[in-house]
Amino acid sequence: MRTRTPNRTARSAALGALALALVAGCGLQTATQYTPAASPGSIQPLDGVDGAEIVVGSKNFTEQLVLGKIAVIALQVAGFDVLDRTNIPGSVPARQGMVDGEIDMEWEYTGTAWLSYLGETEPIVDPQQQYVAVRDAEEANGLTWLPPAPANNTYAFAVRSEAVAQLGGISTLSQVASLPVEERSFCVESEFASRNDGLVPMLETYGLVLGEAQGVPRDNVRTLDTGAVYEATDQGACNFGEVFTTDGRIPALDLTVLEDDRAFFPNYNVAPVLLTPTLDEHPELAGLFAEITPLLTNDVLQGLNARVDVDGEDPGDVALDWMVGAGLVGRG
Repeated sequence: MRTRTPNRTARSAALGALALALVAGCGLQTATQYTPAASPGSIQPLDGVDGAEIVVGSKNFTEQLVLGKIAVIALQVAGFDVLDRTNIPGSVPARQGMVDGEIDMEWEYTGTAWLSYLGETEPIVDPQQQYVAVRDAEEANGLTWLPPAPANNTYAFAVRSEAVAQLGGISTLSQVASLPVEERSFCVESEFASRNDGLVPMLETYGLVLGEAQGVPRDNVRTLDTGAVYEATDQGACNFGEVFTTDGRIPALDLTVLEDDRAFFPNYNVAPVLLTPTLDEHPELAGLFAEITPLLTNDVLQGLNARVDVDGEDPGDVALDWMVGAGLVGRG
C-alpha cells in the first residue's frame, strides 16, 4: 500500500512535477480553475476535516469536467482544502496520477478500468458484477471504488427520431437486420470502425456481416470525426450513428437511442474512486459521495453535458446549478 506525501510542501512539489510532466508529454491545456462558491445543503461540513488537503483530478472531456467540478464543490463544502487538478489530457496520465498517489479522487468508468487499466478482454454483462470485479481487483492498486452511479456512458447507436416510424418503429439493434439492405446505413468514428469490440463484431452479434451484399455493404458505412457523427445522423446522412449514451447532443438533436438488446457493449458506469489511504483517513467521504452518486443518471448527465457542449456554459456553473437544484448545496 502506498503512503501519502508526508507534508503539504512535498505534496505540492510532487503535484507541480506531475503538472509539468503532463504539459511536456501531453500538451495539457490549462483548465479553468474557476469554481463557484457554495454553501451547505444536504452536504454539511465533516467533523475532523479542518481544512485537510485533498486533490481532485479528471480527464479533459465535458462529462469529466462537470463531474470533477461536482466533486470539487462537494469537498469544499465538506471543509476540505481542495486542489483542483481537473482537465488532465487523457486516460493514461489521469490514471497515472492516481496510481502514483498524487491525486486523491477521480470519477472513473467501470468498463475503462476493466478493459483498459486491468487488461481484461471480456466485459461482464451484469453492471453490478462488473463493478464488484473492478472494485476487488483495484484493492491491490491502493484504490477504493465506491458504488457506481446508474449512469452508463457506453457506446450505442441512435437514429433521428423522425425516422423511427419510417424504419418500422425500430427500437432495438436486433431489428436492423430486418430492414432492407439500403436502410442499414451507419455513421461511425474511425476508432470504432477498427476496434476489436467495435463495428464488425457488433454487426456480427446482430447477425450482420460487413462487406456482404445481404449484410451491411461497405458503401453503407461512413467514417467521420466523433462530433460529425451526431450531425450526420441528425441530417439523415445515415440511419444509425454511433453515440455515447450520456452525450448531451442526443436530446439536443432529438436522437433516439436503440436498445442494445443482445448486450454487446460493455458497461461504463461512472463511480467515485479514492486513494485507499485517503479514505482510511477520512471514511466520511464514502457517505458524502453516497449523497451524490445515486442521482447521476443518463438523463441527468445528458442534460448537464448539453449545457456545456450545446449551450456553451462553464462546467463549474453547470455543476453548481445542478447541485443546488438537487438540494446538495446552496449558493455561496
